[in-house]
Amino acid sequence: MSTLPDDYQPPDPHTLPTGPLDTSTSSYGFSHTMIRIKDPRVSLNFYTRILGMTLIRIMPMPAGKFTNYFLCYPQSEVPDKDNHDQLMHWLWQQQGVLELCHNWGTELPSSGFEGDKSGNEPEHKGFGHICVFVDDLHQACDRFTKLGVQFKKRPEDG
Repeated sequence: MSTLPDDYQPPDPHTLPTGPLDTSTSSYGFSHTMIRIKDPRVSLNFYTRILGMTLIRIMPMPAGKFTNYFLCYPQSEVPDKDNHDQLMHWLWQQQGVLELCHNWGTELPSSGFEGDKSGNEPEHKGFGHICVFVDDLHQACDRFTKLGVQFKKRPEDG
């Protein structure tokens, strides 16, 4: 873990470069987040059965030896999954799409892939978390516990 100098001061947030509003970006929106996963069976179980997301599209990419899984909480009726173009157009209109990327073979112990680094460990700082809002945090956590989720950190732990 690195140590900060005693006289360290973080950047003044009022001096950070945010830039003026640029009308050429007014139609931009946040599309999706991609996370690499170790084992699609484990990850899809968590995101669909535990968090209640809907698996919208599975896209095997044999040339690259990976498969992408697209999930979301649909805000409208999901189109016919056999119509790729229509489905992908609809998917990119959704908010908060999660793309899980499985590089083939990472689920094998011999791969050495450690897909569960959260970014909260000193030697792996970077990625922090994704946020899913729920109606009642404690009820949701009780449900997760009953479904066998092993917490790395519970909400009451800060």
